[in-house]
Amino acid sequence: MSNIYQQWKGWTLSIIAGAGLLFSGCQEDLATPEIIDEDATEARAIYSSRNVYFTQSNGQFSSSDASSAFGNISGWDAGSTYISSNTLRITLAANVVGTSGGMESRIDVSDGTEYWLEYTVRFHSQFDWSRGGKVGWGFQVGDGVTGCRASDAQAGQGGSMRAMWYSPNSNPSRVYFQPYLYHQGMTSNCGESFGATYPSSGALSRGTWYTIGFYMKSNTGSSYNGTAEMKVNGSTVLRRDNIKWASSDSKRKVKGLYYSVFRGGSQSYWGSGSVGYIYFDDLKWVKMSS
Repeated sequence: MSNIYQQWKGWTLSIIAGAGLLFSGCQEDLATPEIIDEDATEARAIYSSRNVYFTQSNGQFSSSDASSAFGNISGWDAGSTYISSNTLRITLAANVVGTSGGMESRIDVSDGTEYWLEYTVRFHSQFDWSRGGKVGWGFQVGDGVTGCRASDAQAGQGGSMRAMWYSPNSNPSRVYFQPYLYHQGMTSNCGESFGATYPSSGALSRGTWYTIGFYMKSNTGSSYNGTAEMKVNGSTVLRRDNIKWASSDSKRKVKGLYYSVFRGGSQSYWGSGSVGYIYFDDLKWVKMSS
């Protein structure tokens, strides 16, 4: 594990041990939230650090559940959700590619130049890998460029870092996680993976829990000295210390967390003729620097 991750783990544990911050329910507060929209009926919290465990009764995970768990959230589609044995299950619709076939939402977090994010994920025992898709939480940097809009990232509007599961040519014997990044120095039209994969050979296993972690640090000025790191089960999949997220201070900070769970891509060959289920748990994020 990286020194940053070790520092983060030690920092989190010292807070819990020193302050006794152990909460019942589905989440822990590891930092005092910033409350916005004071005139609203329900205050919307912006958390710089948070643990979410989904420990509640089986049933739909409503918008109010999501707000309680994550804070200020937008785009939540409760219809694709279900709490199953204290995990969050997302349904991927059959014969649909893109966000309308799954989930795409955003959690507002306290702006920061350095963040760590971690969650666990598993695919249902009968899951059809198809071609691949977006899977889980990731960082919105600046305006949070996605959607094969490399020109916006190259123009300095910001970027993003997420994970995909991917199966070249829809080959079930070769299925892996890969990073998916937008940044100002990118050279491809869609998100870059830098050729990084987990596992390096063979395929992911259905029904197995995987822990995915991301670390991001902003570049300074116009330098290519920012960091992007992805780990799976503690193994470093990607570590790049030459990332230029953006040139302006306002566009190179983490502003939010994307939750992307859908098949695609946008072309029909990303789709599947069957309904799919992906399960998530143990979401954690920590702002390490403003």
